Amino acid sequence: MSLKGKTAVITGSNSGIGLGIAHELARAGADIVLNSFTDADEDHQLAADMATEHGVTVRYIQADMSKGDQCRALIEKAGSCDILVNNAGIQHVAPIDEFPVAKWDAIIAINLSSAFHTTAAALPMMRKAGWGRVVNISSAHGLTASPFKSAYIAAKHGVIGLTKTTALETAEQPITANAICPGYVLTPLVEAQIPDTMEKYGMGRDEVIKKVMLERQPSREFATVEQLGGTTVFLCSDAAAQITGTTISVDGGWTAL
Repeated sequence: MSLKGKTAVITGSNSGIGLGIAHELARAGADIVLNSFTDADEDHQLAADMATEHGVTVRYIQADMSKGDQCRALIEKAGSCDILVNNAGIQHVAPIDEFPVAKWDAIIAINLSSAFHTTAAALPMMRKAGWGRVVNISSAHGLTASPFKSAYIAAKHGVIGLTKTTALETAEQPITANAICPGYVLTPLVEAQIPDTMEKYGMGRDEVIKKVMLERQPSREFATVEQLGGTTVFLCSDAAAQITGTTISVDGGWTAL
């Protein structure tokens, strides 16, 4: 599948899942717009290195996904947006009655409202181009729940609802909208948590991964950012032209339980 000539905007993509998806889209030939809330030399160097590695155009555009106007400005600055991957997200864990209001507002803004704003700005571009793909990164927690993650779970459920509505509004056009629902993914952030978890439970690396971190993931294996990138590339392919308004779980069987 070649995506040559397409421009992909991936929010929250200077590390982790977003960066992995960006690499796979670039490998397929798409020009890339990376994004995060920082504006460091390393961010722009990351774009330059990706461009060299894959032989495509890669830009880094700073935008704070908690601000609706900056979400929309990101798409406008990109100039075109054939593929939109709404990936930006944050997390906070606390009981509902102790959940900080500021954290609730930030999680809803970054994990859910940002996808609304970027989609609203991107759809006119996709309609004008006569082709488009919206891929929203939800979560296994967009389909199931856990205690103490009320804002994250509400936002990720909301992302799936937004995905379905986007699909229905574009159903008669060559535009699709789908959500990917990862389980636990081995990202640098998760990797950094492993030593502390080993110490807390007095377990070795493999044991703490299988028995503690991946307790709810039946495969007992992390999903990888490359797998999520490959799923995204598939959703951008002609083979997926009639796949719209649905979810694809990459969760090692989590939501089959």
